[in-house]
Amino acid sequence: GANLVESGGGTVESGGSLRPYCTTSYHNPDNYRLGWFRQAQGRQREWGATIVHNGVTHYTDFMKGRFAIAQDNAKTTLYLQMNSIQPNDTAMYYCASGVGSYCAGYWYPLPFSWWGPGAQVTVSS
Repeated sequence: GANLVESGGGTVESGGSLRPYCTTSYHNPDNYRLGWFRQAQGRQREWGATIVHNGVTHYTDFMKGRFAIAQDNAKTTLYLQMNSIQPNDTAMYYCASGVGSYCAGYWYPLPFSWWGPGAQVTVSS
């Protein structure tokens, strides 16, 4: 499995920026996806963004346009560039890793299998 560890969380003022990151262990370069989730206190964990092995990214509405998911060139570090942070972005942020399955030439994602312990992001208003 993958060993995931988040870092770079902290406290930031409303309107500011932060870039938490997640170190990942080796994965098959042609079969993986990495994602960012978050869980605010008293709420369920929710998906935020995904990057697939081919570089394609997906975002949920609350991240689209403000946050960006990216990897370093070595594909061992996953970033979440957070801009225009708002108080309701306060949450524990988790990175996750998963693989997929090829069928008839298409790649289909499987559920995320590995999770990091999380990094707290707190936004002060």
